[in-house]
Amino acid sequence: MLADFFNIGELQKRRAQGGKPYLEFLRVPALSAGIYALPAEGKDSQSPHKEDELYYVVRGRARMRVASEEHEISEGSVIFVAAGVQHYFHEIEEELVVLVFFAPAES
Repeated sequence: MLADFFNIGELQKRRAQGGKPYLEFLRVPALSAGIYALPAEGKDSQSPHKEDELYYVVRGRARMRVASEEHEISEGSVIFVAAGVQHYFHEIEEELVVLVFFAPAES
């Protein structure tokens, strides 16, 4: 694969149709990517990953805990989380839609 093109609206639709909060839409050995959505007042039950992770907040407002740090996040926020570090979204005020990138690809 030399290139692939994606549309956020279409990815959100596919994710919603699948009925799950996460939809992986890209996987190559060095990287995987997905779209993750949590409803207002929802619960994020993820656990630490074996890969480094980068989040880009497409829309929504919440707080994010990474280890002992706490931050407000909203549209446009970019968050890096190193492999193995505890992290989760909470106090979700508005539906949270996030692009997630794992490097290397999530195992």
